[in-house]
Amino acid sequence: MQKVRKAVIPAAGLGTRVLPATKSMPKEMLPIVDKPAIQYIVEEAVRSGITDILIITNRGKGLIEDHFDRVPELEARLSGSPEKEAMLKEVIDISHMANIYFVRQKETRGLGHAVNCARSFINGEPFAVLYGDDVIIGEDPACGQLIRAYEEFGKGVLGVKEVSAEAITKYSSLKVDPIRDNLYTCTDMIEKPTPDKILSLFSILGRCVLPPEIFDILDQTPPGAGGEIQLTDAMCTLARQQGMVAVDFTGNRYDMGNKLGIMQASVEVALNHPQIGADFRAYLKEIAKTL
Repeated sequence: MQKVRKAVIPAAGLGTRVLPATKSMPKEMLPIVDKPAIQYIVEEAVRSGITDILIITNRGKGLIEDHFDRVPELEARLSGSPEKEAMLKEVIDISHMANIYFVRQKETRGLGHAVNCARSFINGEPFAVLYGDDVIIGEDPACGQLIRAYEEFGKGVLGVKEVSAEAITKYSSLKVDPIRDNLYTCTDMIEKPTPDKILSLFSILGRCVLPPEIFDILDQTPPGAGGEIQLTDAMCTLARQQGMVAVDFTGNRYDMGNKLGIMQASVEVALNHPQIGADFRAYLKEIAKTL
């Protein structure tokens, strides 16, 4: 079976839930301590064995491209200073993590439309999709867990988590049956179900691995919620036709399109940060006494 070596990161959303911070800065560039959110996503892909990454952007997101480029002036300033050697290596390594390409989604027509922009890049191979809003941090990269399931079963794979009955109506709901451990078969799904249409409390959260047939399905997928081409609608067709595998992945997921999610990511990453973790923990303990 063909190995999964390509990934698509849709990063063309407007970030309206975190305005005004995103008025002039892409939400994918919001920092989690000292790295922008999208760097965590790229690092996860690389740790999963991905070598080629296409980031789908739109107008006004040039900062993302700049971040993964070389910066000769900054590198010159850092070089020659022994105490800044580690910092220099870190800055240069960002541009060497993978082969990173960019394409613009000319109009905001939904996640399915954004993924369809990657057709020529994918060129008939299976590929991972890592949603630009979702940072997942864990020992075993979530994308890698999905890739292993794809290589075992040869079917499209969904990264899933159980959510509350109240929250499921804002997400997708999946019809699943257990395979073993944290693996399930998925044969149907519904986007933003009304309470009487909930299939289960499992929802797709931020990751999937798709076969190249998804592009032909996307071409035939009519606009769905919000008048946009929904990737979930295309994956629903795939699940009903071929079945898919759902992986209840390990790792902590943070919704970077949500103000609370941004703060949770910042606090939890800071607590484990090698430079500031201990001091930040002490600070939080002091703050907690006043709450």
